[in-house]
Amino acid sequence: MRIGIPEALLFQRYEPIIRTFFNNLEVDVVYSGPSNQDILERGIKNCVDEACLPMKLFQGHVSKLEEECDKVVVPRLMKCEFGDSICPKFSGLPELVGKGNSQGRFIFSDPLYLNDRAKLEKTVVKQGKQLEVPKENLIRAFRAAEAAMNIRKAVYRAEADFAGAAGMGESEETKKPGERKGSRVALLGHPYNISDSFANRNLINKLKRLGIEVVTGEDPLEKDFSMQLTGLMKAPYWMFYRENFGKAGALLESGSIDGILYVSSFCCGTDSVIIEMIKSRIDDFPMLVLKIDEHTAEAGIDTRLEAFSELLERRRYHEAHLS
Repeated sequence: MRIGIPEALLFQRYEPIIRTFFNNLEVDVVYSGPSNQDILERGIKNCVDEACLPMKLFQGHVSKLEEECDKVVVPRLMKCEFGDSICPKFSGLPELVGKGNSQGRFIFSDPLYLNDRAKLEKTVVKQGKQLEVPKENLIRAFRAAEAAMNIRKAVYRAEADFAGAAGMGESEETKKPGERKGSRVALLGHPYNISDSFANRNLINKLKRLGIEVVTGEDPLEKDFSMQLTGLMKAPYWMFYRENFGKAGALLESGSIDGILYVSSFCCGTDSVIIEMIKSRIDDFPMLVLKIDEHTAEAGIDTRLEAFSELLERRRYHEAHLS
């Protein structure tokens, strides 16, 4: 049996865990590879028109794998690591992608609760039986993936500690931005919009060519942004709200960035709230919201990034003369 795994949506975020799990199962696995124009066209053809770009790309990855594999992994994510929720489309992903026709070929589509280890293991083992793999092999693979998650957290914790120690003598850099060679921006947004270079038209490379340093914040699996969420009427409902609002507040408070660049999919309902909440927190701090969809042209992105870069440079060197 050949198993297909789409490299879309949250795949990059959980890639070490996913690969560890399936490598330990010793089954025939095919990964769809990075997004490209063919995958996008497949997604546009097969997905509902109202879906956002990441969902259309995921549909394209699944469509590609259905031609090559017996089963395709289409997860139904209900709760994330901290018990918070995500876009409703994730909980209905098998129905959205299958549209009632192909769901029999999907696996690992039972509700997944990442904040409940026991429930998650039980679900994974139950779903894994469709692969005709012995239960003990499934349990071993699950625990190997769990160990990979813990190692990943330890690595990020060590890197964060090293960065903090190295930065102790560099606090003056944040007080005198003119000493830096270029501007520094926080790149925020849903992780699949940031990590998919096809969807965002190689955004990070474009920023680097403009001499802009990119800061994405610490790993979301490790960083606790609770201190940045004080003052809100209620706890954030969505995972991406908590992460992006928290990152924006933490980086702004540190004085280590000159601006914020938020990448958002056109027609994203959760971002319509998140972006406005960030704007209300940062006041007049420079922020560019970059909307992307299947019609996004590179020329338009280039023009907006160049204008934003010039604004940041003027603010760094002539902040007292801003209107």
